[in-house]
Amino acid sequence: MNQRPQDVPVIAVDGASKSFGAVRALDGVGFAVRPGECVGLVGHNGAGKSTLVGIINGGLKPDAGAISLDGLDATGHYSIGEARSHGVRCVFQELSLCPNLTVTENTRITHASLKGFGWRRRAEALIRAKLDEIFPGHGIDCRTAISTLTIAERQMVEIATAFSETDSKVKLVILDEPTSSLDASLAGQLLAYVRRFVSGGGAVVLISHILGEILSTADRVVVMKDGKVVGERAAKEFSIEGLVAAMGSVVRARDANRPARDVSGLAPVLEQRAHTRAEAIDFVAYPGEIIGLAGLGGHGQTRTLVSLFMGQGGDWIPRHDSKVAFVAGDRHVDGNLPLWSILKNMTITLLPDLTRAGLVDDRQEGAIGKSWRDRIEIRTENLGNPILSLSGGNQQKVLFARALATRAPVVLMDDPMRGVDIGTKQEVYHMLRVEADKGRTFVWYSTEMDEVCQCDRVYVFREGRIVAELRGQEVTEERVLAASFAEKAA
Repeated sequence: MNQRPQDVPVIAVDGASKSFGAVRALDGVGFAVRPGECVGLVGHNGAGKSTLVGIINGGLKPDAGAISLDGLDATGHYSIGEARSHGVRCVFQELSLCPNLTVTENTRITHASLKGFGWRRRAEALIRAKLDEIFPGHGIDCRTAISTLTIAERQMVEIATAFSETDSKVKLVILDEPTSSLDASLAGQLLAYVRRFVSGGGAVVLISHILGEILSTADRVVVMKDGKVVGERAAKEFSIEGLVAAMGSVVRARDANRPARDVSGLAPVLEQRAHTRAEAIDFVAYPGEIIGLAGLGGHGQTRTLVSLFMGQGGDWIPRHDSKVAFVAGDRHVDGNLPLWSILKNMTITLLPDLTRAGLVDDRQEGAIGKSWRDRIEIRTENLGNPILSLSGGNQQKVLFARALATRAPVVLMDDPMRGVDIGTKQEVYHMLRVEADKGRTFVWYSTEMDEVCQCDRVYVFREGRIVAELRGQEVTEERVLAASFAEKAA
C-alpha cells in the first residue's frame, strides 16, 4: 500500500552518528519531520541538537547513518545546496545576516533568483510582505542597514527571509531559539504564524529552551540527551515538569509567594531620576535586590542599563575597584572577543587583580577559569579553545561568568540568558539569589516572563519611560503585560 503524501517525511535521518575528535556529538539518532507538523526539539546545551540540525540542513555529513528526502535516499550526496533546493530553510540562533548590507540586499543574497532589472524592488516587496505577514506592525524599514537594527529586529528579518518563497517552495523551516531576542508580543506573533504555516502543509522544527512555547506550538516533541534521543511523544502528553525530567535535570520551584525584600534604612546603590516630573517614577536600586526591567522590547530597557553603567563611571576598561559589571545581551556585538580563547574572554575583567609587575599570573587565571567553568557548567574540556568553538548558550555563560567573577557590587544584565537551557537557568537563578543575599545588586532586563518573575521588584517600560513599579507578589505576568499595553496616560 502506498503511503499518503503527508505520511512521507520531508526529511528523515536514521542511525545518524557524528564525532568531533573524542567528543561523540550524535550517537545513532533517528529523526523525521512530516508535512503538516511542528516538531519540538529539546535538550540541554550540548545534547546534540545543533549537530542534528547541521546534518538536516546539509552543513554536516554524518559519520554513519542514512538521510532521505521525501522518502528517497540522499545519503552520501546531501549538501546545503540540495537541502535548499529541496525547500529546507534554517534560522540559526547565531544570526547570519550581513550587517553592512540593507534588509533588501540580504534578501537578494538568500534568494539568488532575484536578479536582473528591478531586482531590488522585487526583493524589497518580498521581504516586506513576509514581515507584515509574520510580524504585523513591525516598523522595519527594508532599506536600512542590518547594523542599525536592534537584535530583535535582526531576528525578525532572518525569520521572515527563511519563510519567503521565490523559485522554490519552502517545505521545512528549522527555528533555533527563534524567540530568544523577541518580547512576548513578537514571540506570540511568530508562534501563531508557525501554526498557520503548518496547517497549510509546511513543516517546522522548533528548538527552544522556553518549554512553554514548545508545548503550546509543537505537535510532537523529541527530547535529546548526550547525543541520543531519549524521549518522543505527542506534545499534549508532556508537561513542563515531564520534559525537564526527560532531559535529565531537576527544576527548583520558584517561590511564588516571596515577599518584597525589606530595604528600609538602606542607602540606594543606584538612582536615576525620571526625565520629567510628569513621569513620576524614578529608578532606584538597593543593596541585595534583584531588579527587573520589563515591557515590550526596544522601549528603553537597554538604554537605561547603559546609562546606569556610564553613570557609575563605567568606561569598559577593567579596574581594581569597578562599581558595576555588565553582561551584554548581543554577545557578537558587545560581548565576545572572537579571536580570543574561552579563558581570556572570561577573565578579561579580572586583569587588574591577576597582574603582577605587568605580567598575568597564569596559574591563578587558570584556577579561576576552571572554577567558573564547573560552577555554571560551560561545556568544554579545554579553556584554551576559541570562544567561537562553544555553542551560543555556552558563549553566553562565559559572559555571565566574566561579570560574576568580579568584585563589583552591582551587576547589570542585558537579557543574559538567551539560549541557555532550563537546567542551567535554574542554577543561575539560585546563584543570583545567593549573591543577592550577600548584598550584591542585580539589574536584569529579560524578554522571558519567567525570569522577570524571579525579581524582587520590577520596573515596566513603555515608550522609553518607566510606567509601573511592581513589588514582591505584585510581580506577575498579568500585571507586567497590563502595564506594558496600558493606554498612554492623558
